[in-house]
Amino acid sequence: MGAAAAPKAVVLLSGGVDSATVLALARRDGFECYALTFRYGQRHALEVEAARRVARAQRATRHEILDLDLRRFGGSALTDDLPVPKDRAPREMAHGIPVTYVPARNTIFLAFALAWAEVLGAADIFVGVNALDYSGYPDCRPEYLAAFQTLADLATKAGVEGRQRLQIHAPLIAMSKADIVRAGLVLGVDYALTSSCYDPSPAGEACGRCDACTLRLKGFAEAGARDPIPYAAAGVSAP
Repeated sequence: MGAAAAPKAVVLLSGGVDSATVLALARRDGFECYALTFRYGQRHALEVEAARRVARAQRATRHEILDLDLRRFGGSALTDDLPVPKDRAPREMAHGIPVTYVPARNTIFLAFALAWAEVLGAADIFVGVNALDYSGYPDCRPEYLAAFQTLADLATKAGVEGRQRLQIHAPLIAMSKADIVRAGLVLGVDYALTSSCYDPSPAGEACGRCDACTLRLKGFAEAGARDPIPYAAAGVSAP
């Protein structure tokens, strides 16, 4: 008898540190990974190319990039003509919901992942949300994922017929950014391929000052690792 086929999983892949690490964790756990990325009108659209690089480097079985135009709605500094907050301290980030929150973004992304998983016959979805070193987004919390899990149990034909019990995996949910970086380095994640900045330069350099850059730099510094991506701000680097 031949070896059993690897289980399929849909992995939400933004191209940043967290999603690149989640893809590596899913592969480590023996899943055949189908990466899903969204070009949703985000001002930092170069993250889509980063996701393409990461999917290729980690040998995802398939990588789909879907186009949505959330700029039609606006309501976020990432999808509207609003300034991206800069130079906020981590303590400040921990309070309130910042203007970089994109309304219902994770719900939209997980809904598409759920649809693709049902078509693939995949029982697993991986998402890189984090509730420790994050910017206060309501759709990155454990209770949100639990609620979506309940929805997933009710929302699909495969679930109703009992053929598929979908499981949403959020392996980074309780990890610090430093722990995430350490885990990825152990698994050989090439973070030079990733992009996290909300407001990169035209040349693709990270600003070093937005919330995403601040948390990324903090994570690499606390992990004792060098952040390999270029930064536009002079003197910005992790040791």
